[in-house]
Amino acid sequence: MDHASSSSCLLARALENHRVLGMLAPPTRSSLSKALIPVQASAGERLTGGERFGEHLYWLIEGQAQLLDADGDGVLDLQAGDLFGLGLGDALGICGARATTAVTCARLDALTVQTLCRETPGLTYFLGSLPGASRPVPGARAGGGGPSDPALNLMTTPVRALIKREPVALSPQTSIREAAQAMSDQRVSSVLITEQGLLFGLITDRDLRNRVIAAGLDTARPIADIATLAPMSIDVHSPAFDALLLMARHNIHHVPVLDGQRIVGMITATDLTEQHSTSAVYLAGDIYKQTTLDGLQAVASKVRRLQQNLAAAEASAHSTGHIVTAITDAITCRLLQLGEAQLGPAPVDYVWVAAGSQARSEQTAKSDQDNCMVIDDAYDEARHGAYFKALSTFVCDGLDACGYVHCPGEMMAMTDEWRQPRRKWMEYFARWTGQPDPKSLMLTCVFFDLRAIHGNMEMLDKLRQDVLQRTQGNSIFLAYMVGNALQHQPPLGMFKGLTTIRSGEHKGTIDLKHSGIVPIVDLARVYALAGGDSAVNTHDRLLGAAAGGAISEQSARDLRDALEFLAFLRIQHQSRQIAAGQNPDNFLNPDEISNFERAQLKDAFAVVASLQGVLAQRYRM
Repeated sequence: MDHASSSSCLLARALENHRVLGMLAPPTRSSLSKALIPVQASAGERLTGGERFGEHLYWLIEGQAQLLDADGDGVLDLQAGDLFGLGLGDALGICGARATTAVTCARLDALTVQTLCRETPGLTYFLGSLPGASRPVPGARAGGGGPSDPALNLMTTPVRALIKREPVALSPQTSIREAAQAMSDQRVSSVLITEQGLLFGLITDRDLRNRVIAAGLDTARPIADIATLAPMSIDVHSPAFDALLLMARHNIHHVPVLDGQRIVGMITATDLTEQHSTSAVYLAGDIYKQTTLDGLQAVASKVRRLQQNLAAAEASAHSTGHIVTAITDAITCRLLQLGEAQLGPAPVDYVWVAAGSQARSEQTAKSDQDNCMVIDDAYDEARHGAYFKALSTFVCDGLDACGYVHCPGEMMAMTDEWRQPRRKWMEYFARWTGQPDPKSLMLTCVFFDLRAIHGNMEMLDKLRQDVLQRTQGNSIFLAYMVGNALQHQPPLGMFKGLTTIRSGEHKGTIDLKHSGIVPIVDLARVYALAGGDSAVNTHDRLLGAAAGGAISEQSARDLRDALEFLAFLRIQHQSRQIAAGQNPDNFLNPDEISNFERAQLKDAFAVVASLQGVLAQRYRM
């Protein structure tokens, strides 16, 4: 028997005999044995530490180990069979583990732990107390959400993510004057001092102020005379929260970052303050303080980091969508306020309306803009047209400058067609629902998903009520809508295996948006149109469909879980791309995820395909 087979048999037997994991059904144990990642260590070797310790559950299969605090001191002894990690022991300040004998461990990510607890409720008795076990994961119920507290962002963000540039380093013999000039030229507040590539010390602008200028020191002297020698440092893999504690405990503002003995950068107290500033509450508040477009652009640039923090905190896709969308709403409202301050108050009432994913509160960091404007029927083109054109152009161009690019199809309020009085919108919807040609169906998909952002909200409510009266029970229109919805099919082959894109730029990937998320959104929209449901968010529409009898409670849960899982994968995928300096997209290579997640992905697609088939049968033409 080869080594891999032997390890597999060891895991299978250990799983079967474990007092907690043995509760799993045999098929689940079999799948889990393949998902577990083996970890081996010799006596005295560090098993875990830093960010990974809090992101995974560890199972000690053979040997003995010891849990460690932040200083590396032993806190608690572990025996074979014990589970640790995933935040267990936070109250004791546990930050890692070290082998005391030769050990064999297995590692399991938090997402899989949550899924196991959901599928085998009895596990929750043993694992439910683990902080990670209660975090939202793919397939979690809508409405859940991981904490987005800034402190949690710092716990889950590695120090390396805060490094903005290559370190500025000088030799100990460099003169104080030369060092000050280098700091000015490089626009840095500190400089590392190195000797033969190793960290020797550092100086800061505070040192120049207190130890040189205030003391009247000769600036020709070497910087070694004023340096902090052997400064405290932090490992590049440590969580940013450790850096915050280090600075707070020792009243320091600059910390060198090392990878072993290699210097990789410097982080400052400002870097950590900026990390706090990506919390949703801070961002939303900061948006309304801005008085210029440049200021709004600076705030909007933090949205991607916000999504990264939410992904690191394992917030549910449902919660992430609402938080990211709330920032878009705030930026839009502030632009409208700035526009009105510049152009004067609106001559007649209007309501600015979001469409598409913003309307559904399902945005991610990769979003273009879809919006329109509904104006009071007192609107007169000759007297009021120039004002509303100028205002809508100001806002749409401002959104584009803030990263919400112009809609490729020009479905924006700055386009004359989508900036109309309420009576004209009534005509639009009457035509689209009465003559459902392909363009009308497409426009209905875009503009049925509407949500008021700013202005006279009642104007949109009345318009929506009229549209629902036209669609409810309109079997011909609904049949066309179903046919339009079925154009997006899940990527499943003849035998329900995953199929990837066969050619082109995205060869070998799956389009999570158009092959998975959009079909669910389309299904929910049809249910809402058929049932006269005014809900806009997809989760809410699925709840309404179940309550109204359009689908069963079980089918609604399956679709919500499928949507949550697919959207969560998309957010995690985009977060990895952002961290790598890439533009986020929707194309996932199945090799990026575990076998366990691939099995869930196929299940999610199968749910969508099944419900699409049911709807197709119901509205056969």
